[in-house]
Amino acid sequence: MTPNPITLRQTAEDQAARLPALLAHAEHLAGAVLLGDHGRRRAGTGDDFWQYRPAQIGDSRRMIDHRRSAMGDTQFVREREWQIAQSVMLWCDQGASMRFASADTLPTKSERARVLTLALAILLVRGGERVGLTGISLPPRRGRMQVIRLAEMLSEDSDDDYSPPEHRAMIPHAQAVFVSDFMGDIADVQLALTKAADRGVRGVLLHVLDPSEEAFPFRGRTIFESVGGTLRHETLKANDLRNRYLERLAARKAELRHLCGLTGWQYGEHHTDSSAQSALLWLYRAMDRTVAVRG
Repeated sequence: MTPNPITLRQTAEDQAARLPALLAHAEHLAGAVLLGDHGRRRAGTGDDFWQYRPAQIGDSRRMIDHRRSAMGDTQFVREREWQIAQSVMLWCDQGASMRFASADTLPTKSERARVLTLALAILLVRGGERVGLTGISLPPRRGRMQVIRLAEMLSEDSDDDYSPPEHRAMIPHAQAVFVSDFMGDIADVQLALTKAADRGVRGVLLHVLDPSEEAFPFRGRTIFESVGGTLRHETLKANDLRNRYLERLAARKAELRHLCGLTGWQYGEHHTDSSAQSALLWLYRAMDRTVAVRG
């Protein structure tokens, strides 16, 4: 089916309009966090050779090791220890379930998750880290332009109700951050964290929820419908569902904590009615703890 040019233009304009606001909010939030005199602790700051890896989109030509590449048809990059230690890969859930807010006075889960993810990226770039997205769309790099690329890609939405964590192209022994409501299939999270652990990747998982999802304040006749419109459930006694819902939510949190414990990740919760600055500070410090555990 050929896309409608008018629809495409409107979508592009909507995304472009969100970009400056997202970037400004993230920069303001990052600026409010005090980093101290020394920034983040880093493991492996030397220039020792670490490994060869196939060249990826975003690698400059001067990074190519021509002697190693001449041995075959694939171009290889010679990575050093400091490059690995300073690479952070981000995944921010852009599924439809994240576009929920229980009140007009609250940000959607997506708005909060995107701002926190981008603000963390800004702090990491200022600290000399290479930052990118999980997968192959935006490999870790430094600089202001990388932050702008991140903002552009974080402004996109997914049509899926629940987006699984992206686990492709994990850089061995780097760090990662996953930000989501984790309402989808827990098997997808298990796969992503297992793949990361297999490559020596440690990181932080931030569980973002709307306060109504934590409290389940619904009573009487209620219609529950997914943001994407694919799921719908009507009940005359919503309060009868409360205990079962809260039990399942508690079980989901326990599963996430267990997975993080098994794979060496940090687990944290954040509610959209809480301080974004406190959440960002927790994220930043959790990244330090991840480095300390590896070191």
